[in-house]
Amino acid sequence: MTDTLETSPPRVALLGVPVEIGASQRGTLMGPAALRTAGLVTLLGSLGLDVTDCGDLRMDDIAELADVPPENTKHYREIQRWVRALSRRSHEFARSGAVPIFLGGDHTLSMGSVNGLARYWHEIGREFFVLWLDAHADYNTPATTLSGNMHGMSAAFLCGEPGLDNLLGDEPRTALAPERLELFGIRSVDRPERDLLRQRHINITDMRAVDEFGVGVLIGRVIDRVRTRNGVLHVSFDVDFLDPCTAPGVGTTVPGGATYREAHLVMEMLHDCGLVRSVDIVELNPFLDERGRTARTVVELIGSLFGQQIIDRPTPSNAIAPQD
Repeated sequence: MTDTLETSPPRVALLGVPVEIGASQRGTLMGPAALRTAGLVTLLGSLGLDVTDCGDLRMDDIAELADVPPENTKHYREIQRWVRALSRRSHEFARSGAVPIFLGGDHTLSMGSVNGLARYWHEIGREFFVLWLDAHADYNTPATTLSGNMHGMSAAFLCGEPGLDNLLGDEPRTALAPERLELFGIRSVDRPERDLLRQRHINITDMRAVDEFGVGVLIGRVIDRVRTRNGVLHVSFDVDFLDPCTAPGVGTTVPGGATYREAHLVMEMLHDCGLVRSVDIVELNPFLDERGRTARTVVELIGSLFGQQIIDRPTPSNAIAPQD
């Protein structure tokens, strides 16, 4: 475990998670390769970061469990193996002091990545927040889901909702307090899901709020909440957060998403705040993309998150720094 602030350059660890069975359309397993092909590693290196590409997650040594799969959970057993393996790896990354970037893959990967990270930050006594940049709330449970697709249950699982209680097997589960989840850019919510979100008092910034108040003001409020609690922030970036005109390469497009510049402002402000310690990039489906346009856009946005600027300007010295 890292107890002291490391010297720069910050260390970044990339891990591909080519899971696609949590979504309704196949193709997200090609997401990690598409992001690498679009130049993600080269770009991060050009920003002065110490980048290690750890390849793609493998599950060769992850045995199947004997629990009974819950109803309305498609491909439960395979997703269970992915989540268990990734929870273990994400905890190891956090202990190493690196800033992990998990390249998806569908949003079920966050059940593993966020769980392992939440466990680490709980162990060292820091409050851990998750910013969920997404068109969807992903707050369904097996009891509320209309489709049975498990990528729509990720946020609910992370907040400790019942229904997937044995998903992690003997891997420790560290539930996220609902007030530490920030849903941002939401514009598609199922009615049973909406009722559950209201009961849990989840913080939601939908696209109407973005239209009314502006993305800069609203992401600033999220940052202030985390900073006030001396917390750290995980960014779970679903590509369908973006408007389909900007990012067509996703399987669940919803009109009215964030524009190119709105998304860059979000990432730039997140970099400047210095609170981000880990990232998911999920739901990129190169099979549905237009000549790699979505992958290139995502790489540009991750560049902004890690310090790429239009012009040089002063930023906090601890932006995207290793944990203390």
